[in-house]
Amino acid sequence: MTIHIQNLRRVPFPIILAALLLWTWTASGKDAVPTVRWTEGNPGCTFTRGDDGKYRWAVWTDDVAVSLAVDSQELQKTRRRHERIFGVLLNVHYRGSGTLNVNPQKTTLEFVNHFHTVKNSLHPDYFSKEVQKKADDLAGETEYQIQKHPEKKDEKESYLRDYENEVSELTRFLSTHSLREATLDPGNPEVSGWIFFETKSKWIGDWKKQETFLLRFPFKNRVFEFPFTLPPSEGDLILRRRELH
Repeated sequence: MTIHIQNLRRVPFPIILAALLLWTWTASGKDAVPTVRWTEGNPGCTFTRGDDGKYRWAVWTDDVAVSLAVDSQELQKTRRRHERIFGVLLNVHYRGSGTLNVNPQKTTLEFVNHFHTVKNSLHPDYFSKEVQKKADDLAGETEYQIQKHPEKKDEKESYLRDYENEVSELTRFLSTHSLREATLDPGNPEVSGWIFFETKSKWIGDWKKQETFLLRFPFKNRVFEFPFTLPPSEGDLILRRRELH
C-alpha cells in the first residue's frame, strides 16, 4: 500500500486511520508464524538439572516436544576454545501422524546482554572445512615464523599442536554429533544433535556472571523459543555424575 502525503488533505481522517491500521496489520502479520515459547510454570514447559552437568529446558505440545540442553560450564568452555563457539544440544520428538521437517540451519541464538546480537547456526560441514583451512594456514605460517625466529621453535610448534589437536577433535565431533536436517514420522519420530554458534563479534564482549540468551528453533508452521540464562540462578551448581572406568 502506498500513501501519497500530498493527497492526505483531501481524505477524511477516519479513512486515513483505517488505511494506516490495515497497512500496519498487513506489514506485521501477513508472514507471521505462531510462536511456542518456553515459559516457567506454563503447562508443557519443564526445566531440569541433569547429573551429566547439563541444564534442560523442554516444551511439550500435542504433536511435538523440543528439548534444549546446555552444559552448565558452556560459558567457561567457550572462552577456552581456539574457535570460540557456543554449543547447545537439541532433541525433537514427533508425536503426530504425518511428517515433520527438522532444519537446524534456520536456528538462531540471540545474545541478549550484548546488544541483542543474533547469530545464525553454523553449518557443520562448511564450518569443518573453514577450521581445517585455518589449521593448514597456521601450519604454513608457523613454519615461516620458525625460519625467521628459530629460538621460538618450541613455542610455535606447541601452539600449532594444540590447535591441530583441537581442530581434529572438533571436526570429528561435528561430523558425528551435529543435528542434521531430517523428516520425522511415526516410524522415525526422534532426532537429536548439537548446534553451534559463533561468539566472535565486535558487539559480543566478555561474558557477564549471568548471561541471557534466546534460542529460536523454527519449523514450517511455528517457531519454538527458549529464553534461558546461564547459570539459571546466581551461584547455581550442578554436581556431575562421576564416570566409572
